[in-house]
Amino acid sequence: MIEFVPQTGSTSADLAARLRAGTFVPEGHWLVADRQTDGKGRQGREWLDGAGNFMGSAVVHLRFGDPEPASLALVAGLAVHEAVASVVSAQADTAGGAGSSGRRLVLKWPNDVMLGAAKLAGILLERVGDSVVIGIGVNLASAPRLPDREAAALGASDRDAFAADLARLLDVELDRWRSFGLAPIVARWLAAAHPAGTPLAVGESGETPVTGTFAGLTDDGALRLRLADGATRVIHAGEVRLA
Repeated sequence: MIEFVPQTGSTSADLAARLRAGTFVPEGHWLVADRQTDGKGRQGREWLDGAGNFMGSAVVHLRFGDPEPASLALVAGLAVHEAVASVVSAQADTAGGAGSSGRRLVLKWPNDVMLGAAKLAGILLERVGDSVVIGIGVNLASAPRLPDREAAALGASDRDAFAADLARLLDVELDRWRSFGLAPIVARWLAAAHPAGTPLAVGESGETPVTGTFAGLTDDGALRLRLADGATRVIHAGEVRLA
């Protein structure tokens, strides 16, 4: 159930428009573009595409009893992490070693997958009525030059195979999310995240950031930031950077 298009403005915007128009989009249907001309990240930032990279979106229809919709960022993060880890593992097997980067693959709250300190993938959620559009970008083939952070790429070439694997993994993670609740999702996300004590800075662009160290997540998936005075602040939304 993957729909490939050669070019569009934004796969997420396209799916959101279909939903708002009353078009039925089944859960598990993906829209994947070879190129995007108007992709967006957090706070409306431009998501720079690249030939061979993954740019795709899927729809989740919220059901009675589902965990909080915002926790889908954790669900999607686990799926992306697993899909990327499969590529890294295959590359290591081919190279006969640990791979070329030697950097650890980690999740960063709330919606990034990092290769070391560099951004490899991003996730963006958009609520449309009783549905959520999950937009995902992964630097498979190449990494953009970003003005404010380092980016990384896997140097992988099989975008279509990656798309199929990611779609399968997201289905698995959604089933776990609905069947077992958020607690196991949070536990598994923490196991794939940067370690406790990692220095972080939290604050939107133009704001004075709040600095502290990573102290895990709350039961509902919010960030726990340990401040210099020992107090813990709970962060429900915001720009988070490795300090």
